Amino acid sequence: MKTHTHIWCLLFCWSSILLSQEVTLTDWNEFEKEFAKEYRRLHLPNLSISYLDNLELIQNKRTIDRQEIVFLKYKYALQTIDQTKLSQVQALDYALVAYEIDMNLLRIALEKKWHTVKPKHISQEGLQHVPLGKEWYAYFLKRWIDVTVTPKELYQFGLSEIERAKKAMKAIQVASGMDSLTFQKYLQGNHFYYNDVDTIQHQFETYKKEIVPKLIGAFPKVNELQDVKIERGRNEAYGQVPAYYAEYDNTFYYNYFNTPFNTRQIAWIYLHEAIPGHHYQIKFENQLKRSTIKELFSYNGYRESWAAYVEEIGNDFNAYTTIYDEYGKWEWDIIRSVRVAMDVGLNYYDWSDEKALAFWKQHIKGQDAIAMREINRIKQWPAQVITYKYGANKILEWKRIIEAKLADGEPFPWLEFHTKILQYGALPFSIMDTLLF
Repeated sequence: MKTHTHIWCLLFCWSSILLSQEVTLTDWNEFEKEFAKEYRRLHLPNLSISYLDNLELIQNKRTIDRQEIVFLKYKYALQTIDQTKLSQVQALDYALVAYEIDMNLLRIALEKKWHTVKPKHISQEGLQHVPLGKEWYAYFLKRWIDVTVTPKELYQFGLSEIERAKKAMKAIQVASGMDSLTFQKYLQGNHFYYNDVDTIQHQFETYKKEIVPKLIGAFPKVNELQDVKIERGRNEAYGQVPAYYAEYDNTFYYNYFNTPFNTRQIAWIYLHEAIPGHHYQIKFENQLKRSTIKELFSYNGYRESWAAYVEEIGNDFNAYTTIYDEYGKWEWDIIRSVRVAMDVGLNYYDWSDEKALAFWKQHIKGQDAIAMREINRIKQWPAQVITYKYGANKILEWKRIIEAKLADGEPFPWLEFHTKILQYGALPFSIMDTLLF
């Protein structure tokens, strides 16, 4: 008992010493230097896509107490900084530090509660079966998406996006001149499927040559950054997705495992994975000068958001040469939209797998195998699938705000708009709101 008391006395004294240092950190450069040094010393684990990994990486109580002392110290120290004297870069770093301090204090409070209820074995069946599961889910939403979001808000967002996708798909069916049944039968015809790698590769390479000239003048440095390679994916572990981008070798891989490849995927996949999607955004960000503070943090949700956004504006650049190219985008978009509501349902509203599957079937026909795969993914990777839709919608909201201010007939300032979004690199969306407007 004496040893325990002695340890807490030491912690209290250490806390008092640290907090007393705040008066010496009124200069931003000194603050930045000291914060970065102490932040790195904490050796905080990176956010994992798996909830199980995140929970298993929670550190012991003493380490969590130490983290809390450090973050509280800098939370108080921030209040001594005169923001009116900060440069634009420093003001952004200030906002990032404040954001991360609040996020970490939120995490620490939850981890303290976790240590009081932690089971001997953490269930691998999803957050429904984990103590504090709903609280963990609310935290993961904030960490993956933005500190401002709530489960209820995102569930309603998912429902609205489902209806938006359905409306767009219906409009294309009407434009085809076919009735609904004839249209669906036509989509299944052999003319929409490739059955050999050479043809698929040729179509992607051809699309690559055609699309970049259409983007010049609307995306900064789009024809100046490192080129992207296109190859067939051979890793069956990634076979559940139609394509993926590998940053380490500047390559986007399309998956073809001897099943017909839907031609309606060519356009939106290239836009998403290559240019102006993942490859372009990552290469653009890599050439930016990063501050000491910016190097401490990463926001992977931003990447998926940008890549999903560029699919949305494909028609503005003639990226969809036929209505069926655009329809292919919506075929995948409705899956993403359904996943938003399912993610909240499974992880927050305690949906069973059967209820989630019924919800899927209500909105998507003939894709039950994909449904079960997505249900399992959502349970293992809570919140991650929402990043695509949420961030893309935020960027579209910014676009609408600018459009509303344009004079009649005034063209949309694509290059200026995209430069503003890209020039800071990946950031939380609530911080970007303050930068753009």
